[in-house]
Order: sequence, then structure tokens, then C-alpha cells
Amino acid sequence: MSFFKRLKESISSKTENVTKQFRDGLEKTRKGFIEKVSDLVIRRKKIDEEFYEELEEILIGADVGVNTVMDLMDDLRAEVKKRRIEDAADLQPVLSEKLMGLLRDDSSNELRENPDGITVILFVGVNGVGKTTTIGKLAHRYKQEGKKVLLAAGDTFRAGAIEQLEVWGERVGVEVIKQQPGSDPAAVMFDAVQAAKQRQADVLLCDTAGRLQNKTNLMEELNKIFRVIQREIPSAPHEVLMVLDATTGQNALSQAKLFGEKSGVTGLVLTKLDGTAKGGIVIAIRQELNLPVKLVGLGEKMGDLQTFDSEQFVHALFAGLIKEEENAAEQQG
Repeated sequence: MSFFKRLKESISSKTENVTKQFRDGLEKTRKGFIEKVSDLVIRRKKIDEEFYEELEEILIGADVGVNTVMDLMDDLRAEVKKRRIEDAADLQPVLSEKLMGLLRDDSSNELRENPDGITVILFVGVNGVGKTTTIGKLAHRYKQEGKKVLLAAGDTFRAGAIEQLEVWGERVGVEVIKQQPGSDPAAVMFDAVQAAKQRQADVLLCDTAGRLQNKTNLMEELNKIFRVIQREIPSAPHEVLMVLDATTGQNALSQAKLFGEKSGVTGLVLTKLDGTAKGGIVIAIRQELNLPVKLVGLGEKMGDLQTFDSEQFVHALFAGLIKEEENAAEQQG
């Protein structure tokens, strides 16, 4: 059975709605990346050095990351030799299989939850990456599951951050625990944990500062927040999610490297994937950081935050080719 056929069968057990969200959300990347590969295959027909060079350029242009691309090219060359592939068209399923291998991760993409008590999830990341929106959308998702959710407005330094979180709280119908702008984020977290206990909440989602006005180190601030939360709930936080804006490509990767090493990040959220043709950054991030991509933002709507799924991702990118293969098989049949 061909790789594309296996992929389609694997996807068919998943909900059509999620499959459609991945397909729609990755449309720009599909056009900017996979369609260029298809065009290259039609133009070049045979696999030679010039073909490899162009393919390399397309992959780097989609932000797959230079190191990852170099390794991938070596892999493809080896496969071509081993399988004696001559026709460029036969390389597309091999490429998609390799990309899926790069994206796959043994650790679970599901968010960790506290089996007995309040699940605390901390959000970190620089300003403007879509942190507050992600918190709002995740609160909506948990609410749909019938859980009681509270939000903590710990980004007390950025103008408008508290109000922004309150707007989401109103939209989703969850309470926001806050203090005055400029107040101590750790004090807000203390209040939020107490409130979560009193109101018997299932989930507490905590916003934190992307940067600080004063000279205090951001990491010190985060450590203080950790200590306050852990005093009250020893197993918390259950996830520390770093939010990255996919449209910034390689810049998002450098941010994650800088921030992720020091702040105890357990997983990544990639927002605005629908707004970029450089969705290959997911592959670069998977390869260069030893962190799972847990959630992806695939659109503006409340339900457009999805658990990352490597099969859905690759299926969405190669949807056109999968359809072509099916049509060809029907014509032969």
C-alpha cells in the first residue's frame, strides 16, 4: 500500500472537522511549499544535482531550517540510490514520509492534567505572539469539555494585558483573577490559586509577562511564580507552554531556544499557522528543540486551537497529491 494511501486511511478515523481545520489552516504553506515541489517535479522530471539544489531552496524557503534540510537531503539521496528512483514524481511520497518522520514525537501531544485536583497551566512567551488569545481559546475548549476554568492575569506590566484577558473571560464565560496593573505577578498567582481552590475549579490558566519594564530578570519573576504555585499545589504547574508566532519563522525558533532552556517549558504552542506560508517552521522546531508542539492555532475562530497531530499536518500539506494519486488509481481501475 502506498504511503499516501496509508496516511489517508489513518486520517479517516479522525473527525472530519479537525481534518478540515488542518487543511484550511495550512493552505498558505501548502501553496508556498508543496505546490512548488510539485511544480519542480513536473519541470525537472528526472532527479539530478540541479533538482536537489532547487528542492533544497524550496525547503529552506518554507523555514524547515538549514540543518534539518541538510540532513533531509542526505536522507533523500540515500533513499533514491537504495530504491533506484529515477523519476522525480516518485520522490514526493518519499519526501512526505520523511517529513512525517521528522515531525513525529514519542512523547504525547496531549496536555498533562492533574489527576487529583486543579490542573495549572502556565503560559510564557514574548508580547504579541498570541498568548492571551491562546489562553482564551483553551479556556473555551476546557469549558466545552464541561470543566470549571479560571484565568489568572499575571501579565501585569503590559498596558492592556489584563483588559485583553478580561475580554476573553467574558467571551468564554470564565472568571479572571486580577490585581491592579503593575502589581506583583506572583501575588496575582497566589490569589488565583486560592480562588481556584475555593471555587473548586478544574483548570487554572495563568498568563505571565512577556518582558518586564524594570530591571528584574524575567526568569527570576517566573521562578517566583513557580514557587508560589508549588507551595499551594506541589505537583503544579502541570504544563509550562511557550507560545510562538509561526509567522515569524526562524525568529520564533531563536526565541524558543533563548527562553525555553531557562524557564522549564514543557511544550510549545504555535499560533497563526494559517497566516504564513512558512509552516515548515514546525519541522525546524521539532528537530532543533527537544520539546513537543502541543497545540497549533489554525484560524481566528474560538475552536481553531487544535492539538498538534503530525499525521493531520502532513496530510493537510499533501492533500492535493493524495487526491491525484486516488484519481490516477480510479482511472486505472
